[in-house]
Amino acid sequence: MTDASALPQPQDVTRPLTRSAAFLVLTINDGEEAMRTARSVVAGTGDLIKDVRIRATHGSFSCNVGIGHRVWDALTRKPAPRELAAFTEVKGAQHVAVATPGDLLFHLRADSMDLIVEFEKLLLEAFGDAVTAVDDVAGFRYFDTRDMLEFVDGTANAIGTDALHDTIVGQEDPAHAGGSYVITQKYLHDLGSWRSQPTQVQEAVIGRTKFDNVELPDAEADQQKAHKTLCTVTDADGEHDILRDNMPFATPGKGEYGTFFIGYSRHLWVMQEMLQRMFVGAPPPLHDRILDYSTAVTGCTFFVPSLPFLAGLDG
Repeated sequence: MTDASALPQPQDVTRPLTRSAAFLVLTINDGEEAMRTARSVVAGTGDLIKDVRIRATHGSFSCNVGIGHRVWDALTRKPAPRELAAFTEVKGAQHVAVATPGDLLFHLRADSMDLIVEFEKLLLEAFGDAVTAVDDVAGFRYFDTRDMLEFVDGTANAIGTDALHDTIVGQEDPAHAGGSYVITQKYLHDLGSWRSQPTQVQEAVIGRTKFDNVELPDAEADQQKAHKTLCTVTDADGEHDILRDNMPFATPGKGEYGTFFIGYSRHLWVMQEMLQRMFVGAPPPLHDRILDYSTAVTGCTFFVPSLPFLAGLDG
């Protein structure tokens, strides 16, 4: 198990679920001045969090900052985490996990959107013209933590010390202990097609009952597997879990309904293997049938360093 007391203080990776969230993805513009500004703002994120958090009179507020592979060397001026790599497109016989631009991730959690909007406003003012926003998704907690497909999401998340073990890098990479790997994907759902399926079919796709969230038996090794089975990665060391803080988002007037997937893990390879199993199939070409109703339109990889690492970037 990861001994949290022996590691640099992590960011708020394992923070409890909140009612609201936002996922702001930025690219850093070309030029040394833009990189210097970005480095200063990222290093000072902790102070900005405090400025907003103290105004949270009606709930909590947190922000996790992730740094992408493309800018890691120039932004941090330090060696990269061992597994950090750009998101690589995963192409199956029918579906593709696309790769899209993203240098910085700000994962914001709060019990109300006013704190999130205030933080983003102040943050982007500080960045000025050093960055370009490529995605900004506002999420909401949908009833009893359900996604827009109306199934409970995040059931497999560990809690407490188990969550720390699953998500926080330890002494296997001492220079980056206390950090976490992150993959983000924005999925758009074809709700018309999904809702036309009988509940029994939907449950077979997900691998859980819809009403009471009871896990269904796994399929045989050579048969079509459910989403929950394809997202379970095991090897000789046992099962490798990740922490999901997915959020539904929607613009009903545009007919847009989706899920923003965000997964934190101690090992990037675990999430990469999950995507291979979903999009390529296990065995191929038996892909995850949830992809017949959900299209990935973004895909990024980041590393969320420890708080001391982040604060020391501008030193």
